[in-house]
Amino acid sequence: MPTLGADRTLEQCLEGLERQTLRDFQVVVVDNGSGGMARRLEGGQVSVLPSSKNLGYGGAINAGARNTVSRYVAALNDDAVASDGWLKSLVEALEGDPKAGMAASCVRQAGAAVLDSAGMLLCADGSSKQRGQGQPCSRYSQPEEVLLPSGSAAVYRRAMLDEIGWFDEDFFLYCEDTDLGLRARWAGWKCLYVPGAVVEHRYSHSAGRASAMKAYYVERNRLRVAVKNFPLRMLLLAPWITLARYFWHAVAAVSGQGAAGEFRKGNSALSLGLVAIRAHLNLAANWWPLWRSRRMIQAQARITAAEFEALSRRHSISARQVAAL
Repeated sequence: MPTLGADRTLEQCLEGLERQTLRDFQVVVVDNGSGGMARRLEGGQVSVLPSSKNLGYGGAINAGARNTVSRYVAALNDDAVASDGWLKSLVEALEGDPKAGMAASCVRQAGAAVLDSAGMLLCADGSSKQRGQGQPCSRYSQPEEVLLPSGSAAVYRRAMLDEIGWFDEDFFLYCEDTDLGLRARWAGWKCLYVPGAVVEHRYSHSAGRASAMKAYYVERNRLRVAVKNFPLRMLLLAPWITLARYFWHAVAAVSGQGAAGEFRKGNSALSLGLVAIRAHLNLAANWWPLWRSRRMIQAQARITAAEFEALSRRHSISARQVAAL
């Protein structure tokens, strides 16, 4: 569990873990920048791992997991509060299906009777969005296979992580769960949605829902997701889907809707364009290491490009829908 502020939200998160019906687990809080304030919460099942710098989300999860030897690794945001049976439900689901390497929670928006996520959906330009976001929880009450989990509240099989590699620490923030999930899919693992594993999440509590920092990392990292994981045909199509998404983001910004509309409340239209330019320049600067990673993923793949494309279509979201959220 990474934390930046070690505030009351982290305390509430740990209180939720204290109430878990499954008791055989360890909590590792990775202090990414609280200035040592997280130390006051250490004790019992909770250990605090201080970091001299902000490792980002994936880096913090990796660092924390290195201090454990468990069969499963649970990732949980410090602004999420798990229901009593959260861990038990997720672990039982994975124990019942050896081909499943990931389990997605029923993540609800705190203080509302609607979903934050029931797994994740993939857009054909590499963008990813929460499945069911803003919809009634009752629509997602059945267990089923989904593409991949939201890293805000998920459990991963350690054997899978050891096989495919852990979170890509170069992502730093956002989309690292999408990258990991797609790499797992290439390796033949699947993901289960467990509706009984309920978590309440204060969405984007740390970075803000539409901050300039978030806009940059989301755009930069969705490009990395596509280059690393998309089959060639999907990769060639991605720029055209991106143009469509930019158009719908512009429409949303003008009308004050979606994340683009929120971003415009404190930023100019030019700054949104500059975010996209910066993201593409970063891609150009890092193209070769990303392409090497792509070749490694393909070399270890256990499904074909056609199977990956079919899987992506089954769990897809359109560019217009992405812009509307």
